[in-house]
Amino acid sequence: MQKTPKSLRLHIALFGRTNVGKSSFLNLIAGQDVSIVSAQAGTTTDVVEKPMELLPIGPVVFLDTAGIDDTTALGQKRIDRTERVFDRADVILLLHEGGSVTEFEERVSEKAEAKKIPVVRIANKADLFDREDAKTQSMLWANSTDLASRDRILAALKAELLRVCPDEFITPPPLMGDLVKPGGLAMLIVPIDLQAPKGRLILPQVQTIRDALDNDAATLVCKEREYSHMLAMLKQQPDVAICDSQMVLKMVADTPPDIPCTTFSILFARMKGDLRKFAMGAAAIDKLEPGDKVLIAESCSHHALEDDIGRVKIPRWLRQYVGVDVEIDVFSGRDFPDNLSDYKLAVQCGGCMQNRREVLSRIEKCESAGVPITNYGLCISQTQGVLKRVLSPFPAALDAYEKEMK
Repeated sequence: MQKTPKSLRLHIALFGRTNVGKSSFLNLIAGQDVSIVSAQAGTTTDVVEKPMELLPIGPVVFLDTAGIDDTTALGQKRIDRTERVFDRADVILLLHEGGSVTEFEERVSEKAEAKKIPVVRIANKADLFDREDAKTQSMLWANSTDLASRDRILAALKAELLRVCPDEFITPPPLMGDLVKPGGLAMLIVPIDLQAPKGRLILPQVQTIRDALDNDAATLVCKEREYSHMLAMLKQQPDVAICDSQMVLKMVADTPPDIPCTTFSILFARMKGDLRKFAMGAAAIDKLEPGDKVLIAESCSHHALEDDIGRVKIPRWLRQYVGVDVEIDVFSGRDFPDNLSDYKLAVQCGGCMQNRREVLSRIEKCESAGVPITNYGLCISQTQGVLKRVLSPFPAALDAYEKEMK
């Protein structure tokens, strides 16, 4: 059965002190034993992820974190992992024991407010406290060990989530549906090379096809060698042509000027991040000097192949384009350096495995450190000299890029 990717789910993080009942609460909501529950403090050692359907909200993923007051031998490492969840949480469920609110809960609330993450306060173990006497702003009182109350707690939680759910989750930025009219056609140029998974397409390509269908349009998928031939066979030209970034030079050469074209990675830069800021960051490539450090942020963890896009191709294209040697650091998965000010440029991957909150968080961190940030698709198109062409479907981003290039 095909499932909604985690990157497209509402990320709901559970925060609270050790043994406040976060794991018990998650198990109650999920209706199954997702997390280990024990009276022993520090049972949750890493972030536990539980994808589920939470109607009428839709697909969500709960993130069960370690206690924010963990004082065990591994406590600081666990807290560090918990802190990272702020970068991808769309909503925070802040659990505490009844009316007992301490500096730890207040610290979470303050950090969430700074990052503009909505917080739902939950007073757990409600059977042990007098609600009338408790001075707390909790929106929901729960007893996570009382199975009989599950439906009531779940209904109350859904109501709060619907109330605070970010607008961008209810109405996310478009992928490509606004680039093709109903009944129209999108041409997708998809390479089948060593990095293409056997027997299937990669996630950005699949999501683009689905988005076209959702917008009552059709797609024609071909490899780069067949693109010109397939284009010539059409009686009516396509609304847009979209290619893998590695094929961008050939696609632009083979696409008539009156047909808009772009790349999958640029589409994801708009849907997952801020295309305008990524376009401005791409202009910074021309300002790189010998010895400058460049950060490559590959969000998925995979075994690097011989001609890996992030570790081999982009570094090579960057050095060829700027004509000087630059130092490249590659971070993968959810690792992101604290010493951002050491870099002159950050290059983020398409982010198909990340939710929008996490990509935007990385953009904000780079902005705070004064570091331009772009993404794979824009970086590659800049080094191939065709970025203006593939940004033409997005006037605001193109205008921002041209201003930075002056």
